[in-house]
Amino acid sequence: MDPPDIRIVLVAPSHPGNIGAAARAMKNMALTSLWLVRPKQFPHPEATARASGADDVLAAARVVDSLGAALEGCGFVAATTARERDQYFRVADPRAEAPRIVGEARRSPSAVVFGAERTGLTNEELEAAHVLLRIPASEAYPSLNLAMAVQLVAYELYRARATPAPAADPAGAPLATAAEMQQLYAHFAAVLDEIDFKDRTESGTHLMSRIRRLLQRAELDHNEANILRGILTAVQNRRRHAGDPPR
Repeated sequence: MDPPDIRIVLVAPSHPGNIGAAARAMKNMALTSLWLVRPKQFPHPEATARASGADDVLAAARVVDSLGAALEGCGFVAATTARERDQYFRVADPRAEAPRIVGEARRSPSAVVFGAERTGLTNEELEAAHVLLRIPASEAYPSLNLAMAVQLVAYELYRARATPAPAADPAGAPLATAAEMQQLYAHFAAVLDEIDFKDRTESGTHLMSRIRRLLQRAELDHNEANILRGILTAVQNRRRHAGDPPR
């Protein structure tokens, strides 16, 4: 099997040994693309020691300053969580979602994002995902070691590649990239401000988060994101014409 175009993204890992162990877990399951977002210590001898034969995966790891940079060019994005999240996120078992991740990777890069060892991913970081992956574990102690979580998800991806499953339509438009979705959200926020559409909730801070999660669940493709941006531009143009002084 050729390695699928799936990125394993570790956000702010604090222990270099976990980075090396994650690289080893990836090589066990024929994954090669490791991305590190603001690692506390890397490169590091402990990472090399724990990689134990996966030195090539570790050497090729990309280090970037932001999650957005790690997801550049990606279509489908899954993020891991060990905690209960509100109902506006779609949460799935890694085994159930693995075929989708593998299928999407056949037409544009997919990504699986893991958070820091102690804190996991923030709600803001989760908003870049189309689905959250929650590994079944004991309710008394559901938190897994970072490298262990990478191993379990990588195993499910390996199994999915070995099992025939319907692939994403290669002729269909690819999913909008994370960068394109960020541009759409910024455009949405600007238009809401221009038309004075405010968040009416008590805190007044959840409107854009709800819109982001709605559109992430919709899994817009490249063309659909452009259509929405075209509509937003038309709204802006119409408001400017309406505000022109009478001739």
